[in-house]
Amino acid sequence: MTDDAQTSHDATRSDPRPPTAAPRHDPAGAAGRSRRSILRGGVLAAAVAGLELLGQSSVVPSRNTALAATPGDGREPTLPDVQFDIADFIAPVTDVDGVDVQFGPVHTLFVTARLLRRPTRIDQVKLTGALAAVERAYPFSPSGVFTFLSYGLPYFGRLPGGLQGSLVSAHMPRLRSAAHRYVLEEAVPGPTDVSPVNSDITKRRFHVPVSIEGNDLLLTLRSDHAANIQDVLRWLGGSQTLAGRPQPSPPLGDLLSFTSTRAMFTQVGLPRKLADGASLPYAFMVNPRSPMWMGFTDQQTAGTASADAVTFRASGLTTAKPGSYFDHGAVQHLSHVLMDLQQFYDVDDAGVPGDDASFTERVQYMFRSTPPPSPGNTDQVTDGGGPAFLPNTFRGTDDALLSAQGQGTPDGEHRMGHLSCLQRSSRTADGRPLHVRMDGPGYSTMDVPDGSAQPKLEFTVFVPTADFFATMRRDQASLDLATAHGVPEDENGLERFLTATRRQNFLTPPRRHRAFPLVEFL
Repeated sequence: MTDDAQTSHDATRSDPRPPTAAPRHDPAGAAGRSRRSILRGGVLAAAVAGLELLGQSSVVPSRNTALAATPGDGREPTLPDVQFDIADFIAPVTDVDGVDVQFGPVHTLFVTARLLRRPTRIDQVKLTGALAAVERAYPFSPSGVFTFLSYGLPYFGRLPGGLQGSLVSAHMPRLRSAAHRYVLEEAVPGPTDVSPVNSDITKRRFHVPVSIEGNDLLLTLRSDHAANIQDVLRWLGGSQTLAGRPQPSPPLGDLLSFTSTRAMFTQVGLPRKLADGASLPYAFMVNPRSPMWMGFTDQQTAGTASADAVTFRASGLTTAKPGSYFDHGAVQHLSHVLMDLQQFYDVDDAGVPGDDASFTERVQYMFRSTPPPSPGNTDQVTDGGGPAFLPNTFRGTDDALLSAQGQGTPDGEHRMGHLSCLQRSSRTADGRPLHVRMDGPGYSTMDVPDGSAQPKLEFTVFVPTADFFATMRRDQASLDLATAHGVPEDENGLERFLTATRRQNFLTPPRRHRAFPLVEFL
């Protein structure tokens, strides 16, 4: 994998975060290069190269593509106004070992960008045309390309009057519980992120401070075919060819500066394949049936909401009404996370397992201890030591509290699992999830201190409000319960294994307004 090309200047913008929050990555301009050369090379070129290895390592799954219209076949698909609502366009729910799962596209690429100026109505028309060209060339399906666009606070700050001006304030939904707050607020450091606001937090292997990014735009491209994403990137970069046919590239060179790319993959067995290929010391412990680095599947249908349920209109948490400008929108959180898998699997540099290498330890870190969802295999180490597919069971919002108190845990230990902590606030009162997770593994050099390629979690989630995610992230750490009930750091979920290096919140508008929202009112 290759690193992104992160640039070095952060434009002034309205910033609701307190002055003690983490520093921002600086994604604006690139000294010494023309706008045209930035568009054709740099970040996009690195992404094309980075997708090459993943494309060679993965396989294209067999799917039912009957729901997606093929370009030129005379059928026009009805695409959802909720941009990220792709459930009906991918493989149906599948039962694996008694667990219902649904796998998204194999490849996902997150592309962030800064605007070089305020977009105009003409720019809006051009972007609309560019998106339409991609969807004419490639079907809205895993065999083609799924395309989403989201916008950060800096984008809305560029509009006349800024974030508090009449244009934004008239259309941006607000919290139903606090009408003075927008649904979109900037991300903040998590409770266990390395940050000046968390002076007591240290990470064993990757002690990297989190940065709150300041991008205007997030483009998400998803496909089973890495080559399709590569082709779209080349076209955006000026190839003048799309899906093998002449197609003028969009004239974006004076408007956008691409600031980073992050490649994510989701396929059963692919993490183990990459770990073996890189001779990682814990490779023999990665479950060969898992689509995730930590050996457990994360695509259980019981752990995610429908796309519509998390929208501003349907969630019940915002002031958005049916027919309002952003009714079918949601907040998208994006973060880049380094994973200390050598500590998680508890092996030394030679691959010798330690005292906490057993499956029964790792399954409690991931899920819960009240009780652990599986005892695993007789051999607790090789190939993961237990099943990869386990149910995402909801045991109530007090599950983490009970385990922190040692009630129902093995030997009465005071410990908490990642999933039980999340479920303190991730669901509705009747137990339905209120988020759509779209995270998956990555493998790159991005933000790694020594420049080596390392396993990553490329995390993104769609939620009704930024405040909802901030609460869920605090509960994921559950430092309040750990302090109150004496939970040791090495018995508290996954926190010590994860280092988030970048965070930002975006607003994902409805499809009908995905091209530079609100610009038509200028």
